[in-house]
Amino acid sequence: MKKSIFLTVFSIFIGTSVFSQKLKIAVANPSVDGLYASPKIAAKLLRLELTKLELYTIVDEFDMADVLAKSEEYQKNCLGIDCLTRLGEELNVDYIVSGSFDGLGNKIAISLKIIDVKNKSVYKSETSEFENQEIELQRMIEIILFDMYEKPVNKEIRAKLNFKNDIINSYTVGQINNSGPRIGYGFLTGTMNEYANRSIKNGGLDIFPGVSMIGYQFEKQYVGTENFSAIVEGIFNFSGMEQGLFMPTFTILNGFRFGSDGWEFAFGPGFGFKRYSYGFFDSDNTFGKGQGTYFSQDDWRDYAFEQFEAGNPDFIDPVGNYYTVPDPSTLNSKYNFDEKNLDKNGNLRMSTTWVIGFGRTFRSGSLNIPVNVFYSSQGKGGMLGLSLGFNVQKAKNK
Repeated sequence: MKKSIFLTVFSIFIGTSVFSQKLKIAVANPSVDGLYASPKIAAKLLRLELTKLELYTIVDEFDMADVLAKSEEYQKNCLGIDCLTRLGEELNVDYIVSGSFDGLGNKIAISLKIIDVKNKSVYKSETSEFENQEIELQRMIEIILFDMYEKPVNKEIRAKLNFKNDIINSYTVGQINNSGPRIGYGFLTGTMNEYANRSIKNGGLDIFPGVSMIGYQFEKQYVGTENFSAIVEGIFNFSGMEQGLFMPTFTILNGFRFGSDGWEFAFGPGFGFKRYSYGFFDSDNTFGKGQGTYFSQDDWRDYAFEQFEAGNPDFIDPVGNYYTVPDPSTLNSKYNFDEKNLDKNGNLRMSTTWVIGFGRTFRSGSLNIPVNVFYSSQGKGGMLGLSLGFNVQKAKNK
């Protein structure tokens, strides 16, 4: 009876040991093209991820060294079923795995196959495409192996690494998002230059005809390919604060970016506020206030009252008790109030400009530095300037 029990327990123990013994698997050097990683590194990463599956006994690279040394084909070009089967037989393993790792532009394609050495056939195979983030090669291998053995994969990791074959109007293709702060400097031209240089008593700003700018740009891409993108931009800007001025503007631009170097052309309207009045410049000193004196309609009324008190008959009404404000063109002059001019003492009104810009985005890692030359045109004047900004490009996340 005791002998029978012993034999039964022994048989169960032996059977369990044989059943629980893991099958052996080896990793041959895969084909690697278009990536920085070498076949040897790719094989190491494969062994690491196979070990995590806890399904096989992994033959390490040192135990394989003597067999690999027998043939150069085993080291570099053992990719087909025949060669992999022969290598597996010499290593005395049940399975051998190899495949290919290919960097193809903006994606990495990985194909793995496990060969059943005894049956000389493909046991399992899997192919996947990933975004070209080579630093995540090990996680890509993990995803393929998990798919091969039908194990659940972290959805967030898969979403971040999987290749997105977006259509032409995708918001991610060819995108450089330059939303971020802007600083710059502009020089005033034409009537804007004259307004800046004009004395305060004549309704001017009496400043150096150049102003600094600080603001923020928002943008959104609405069409994109790998070499072209169309964007809409909105720019809030504040100018002239270093000279005691506060000149807010808002500009809407339609922009186009070309090529991998980030060249850009943009154009669109700008909106702001300026003070205007109707008047004239007395370039001949007809009215004795000095050559080039500016007379707005309000200034002319004040001048008319001065002349009335001085007894100038041209400014006294027929009864003689009140002053009159004649049109300057009736006083043997060439002046009138038909022209609208910039005037610091005038009425505040919305003003519009037309803005054209050209520039390029310089990149350093994930840092984008957009540099643009622009011209803002308004009537017979405008502003020519340079602006630059910065932003950090975030990783795509769908």
